Amino acid sequence: MAGPSGKADPDAAGKLRLDKWLWQARFFKSRGLAAEVIEAGHVRVNGTRVTRPGRDVGAGDTLTFPQGSRIRLVRILAPGLRRGPAPEAQALYLDLDASAAPDTLE
Repeated sequence: MAGPSGKADPDAAGKLRLDKWLWQARFFKSRGLAAEVIEAGHVRVNGTRVTRPGRDVGAGDTLTFPQGSRIRLVRILAPGLRRGPAPEAQALYLDLDASAAPDTLE
């Protein structure tokens, strides 16, 4: 990505628009739906409410957002290159919701 000077911005490497990342990671069926949730102020990035769908996110950022009747808490592992199949999308994030973790005690 080029910065205001037209030169490549080294901080932009590995970053992606929030609405695009949520769509590529298959949390929303379209970028438009993701943008609506963001603009309504229902998404937090690293604990800060975000209302701009174009906000850059990258590896290490933590997202909190509603999905259906759940509140999702995920950490971004990779920006992603495309909207691929579900296994590829699941490799883009780490689910931090303890209630979603499988029960390993038997």
